[in-house]
Formats: sequence, C-alpha cells, structure tokens
Amino acid sequence: MKPYESFMKKIGILILLSSLALCQSISEKTKDMKKLPGYFNMYWDDSTGKLWIEIKNFGSEFLYVNSLTAGVGSNDIGLDRGQLGDQRIVSFKRYGPKVLLIQPNYSYRANTLDKKEKESVADGFARSALWGFKVEAEQSGKVLVDATQFFLQDSHGIIDRLKSRKMGNYKVDNSRSTINMPGTMNFKKNTNVETIITYVGMSPGKFVRQVTPSPKAITVRLIMLLLNYQTRTTRLESMIQEQVFILYLFKITLFR
Repeated sequence: MKPYESFMKKIGILILLSSLALCQSISEKTKDMKKLPGYFNMYWDDSTGKLWIEIKNFGSEFLYVNSLTAGVGSNDIGLDRGQLGDQRIVSFKRYGPKVLLIQPNYSYRANTLDKKEKESVADGFARSALWGFKVEAEQSGKVLVDATQFFLQDSHGIIDRLKSRKMGNYKVDNSRSTINMPGTMNFKKNTNVETIITYVGMSPGKFVRQVTPSPKAITVRLIMLLLNYQTRTTRLESMIQEQVFILYLFKITLFR
C-alpha cells in the first residue's frame, strides 16, 4: 500500500470513529459513570473528574444561583461564608451541536398579551449567553453535555472583587480546582453542585495575607444551584418579590 493510500485510509477511519462518537446515545456514553438523578440528571466520571449534565425541555426557565460555602474569611474583603451571589432567570437553548445558557433581558419587556409585540420588544434589547456547551450524546430529545468547566468558573466574581479591593490580580487555577462530590446533590426540583476553586495570583493585599496560609493561592468552596421555580401570578413579579422568593428557595436548599 502506497504512503498516500495508507494516510487516506487512516483519515477515513478517524472520520468514521468521529461519526460514531457523535451518534452515541446517552446510555452508552454514561454506562461507566455514576448517575445522580434529579432536576437535571447528572453523571460523574470518577476516572476523568468530569461532571456531565443531561438537558431536556429547552426553553424552560429556571433559577441559576451561586453562593460561597467556604469563604476567604475577611470582612474587609467581603467574601464571607454563606454569601449569596448573582441570581438569574435562565434557560437552555439548542443551536445544532451547541447548547447555550441564555439569560433573557427582563429589564425591558412588553406588558401585553400580543405575542408579536412581546417579540418586538425582546428583539430590541440584548440577551446574555452565559455559557456554551457542546452536545456529546443525545437520546429521545435529551442531550448530554460536559459541564465541568461551567461549574469550575469564577461564578461568584471573586477575581473582580479581589482586584477592586486592591487585594491582588488572581485567576482560577484549574489544576487546583475540582468538583466536590460530597457537597454535590440532586433533588426533584433543584440541582446543587459544589466546587473547590483555587485562585492564584501575585502581590496579595494586606487582608489576604492576614487570613490565607499561602496568600498566592486562595482556595474556597462555591455552590451553584439550578432551581425550578413557579409563581402563582405572573411569570416574573416585582424585583422585591423575586429576591425574597430566591432567598426562600436558597435557604430551603441549604438546610434541607
């Protein structure tokens, strides 16, 4: 066999294998993983340290909340244990091989029953795509995505907080960050994922040096919650009512 023909044969085999991988079902992909059934079914791969989530009901809204379960320890920095972070209403949208986590812009919305008018207002203002996922397997209208890096991101804005307090320039070190499975749980109406995140940086500030054993490496625990929600009146009530409702759900989840 000529070198060119051998090379082309290898390319063909790689393309075939890639096609088979794309057609893989969720049950096949996750057969050696630990399943955590719940609001969003999760699958833990202990051999790779990856956490996968199963997505269905695209377009259905839910709450996306984060909090510090173990903070930095300095009131002056303002990153205390139990601190509630951003609370967002979001939904998953599929676009071919990708799934985007979309936050709609409810600061501008039409108070009307006219569908076209609502769409016109929605199209007039930007939305936010908070994360993008690659579809790795699918089955019966459901898709499987690797959500590891999504959960290991700086969801609480710790990098910006440290910088604004002049406590140093830090970044997430993936080699020292991981999903914390003992703190990761799944329930019928909420999915909770706890992570151990390490931030590394230079020139740590005074308050960081006071509370961190090695100030160039700050390790905290974060929890990210995906929560089902229902309201008895409109989908989105006033901002005050929304905040109270989120806090109520959050307390239920933590002290369940």
